[in-house]
Amino acid sequence: MKKFLIKTTLVASVSAMALTGCSSTTNSGVIGSDRQQLLLVSNDQVMQMSAQSYNQLLQEARNKKVLDTNAAQLARLNGIARKLINQAEVYRGDAKNWQWEVHTIKSNELNAFVLPGGKIMFYSGIIDRLNLTDAEIAAIMGHEMAHAIREHARERISSQYATQTGIGIAASIFGLSQGQAQLANIAGDLGIARPNSRTQEAEADKIGLVLMAKAGYDPNAAVSLWKKMQSASQGEPPQFLSTHPSSSNRIASLQALIPEVMPYYKK
Repeated sequence: MKKFLIKTTLVASVSAMALTGCSSTTNSGVIGSDRQQLLLVSNDQVMQMSAQSYNQLLQEARNKKVLDTNAAQLARLNGIARKLINQAEVYRGDAKNWQWEVHTIKSNELNAFVLPGGKIMFYSGIIDRLNLTDAEIAAIMGHEMAHAIREHARERISSQYATQTGIGIAASIFGLSQGQAQLANIAGDLGIARPNSRTQEAEADKIGLVLMAKAGYDPNAAVSLWKKMQSASQGEPPQFLSTHPSSSNRIASLQALIPEVMPYYKK
């Protein structure tokens, strides 16, 4: 009975906040942008946190002398970024006014990201180890740009806030012990936060395909990219415990989407 009451309280708390926090960060009617989002924190707050983290990362990379060490590689990334940024207004008009930045870190790591506000970072390992073509780089960059355009970080923070608030209310009402509250926390993570993240990943795949296709890059490169990623990875975690779809499932989903976005590329 207590488990049912805890679950009911969590759902009620999240639902109550969702009534006041549901909206969309992008234009409707475009592939991947129709879903309503739970946004309980302001975009300014997320931008401020993002800028602070990014500047700290840049400073650390400068101190280690691993920031932007390959001028040709950085110029290549900037050229691809410009083409993708020019297409971002199909999703939101203000994106072209963001203070976009592109940087690289010399590292063997297979990693790249775009933080809120358009802060782009590529680790050299993902380009060099996978021998990426421009179109495959565009597939990564378009996907990561999609996270920023749709404000997925802001949405995840809002979801975590809603979950923590719900657990706090339940603990207060039902006198949960610390162990019980931690268990509810884990359940909230697996039941709320991670499914949302998988939804966001699928959404970013769709938007990323549109951006790269409209920018003149063959969307089939997204499939070849993930085949390379699959070959480079040593085993994969169970999908239900991962915030990213497994490579095989992602490849199948991308292949199914390509016919829908191919007209953008053929134009």
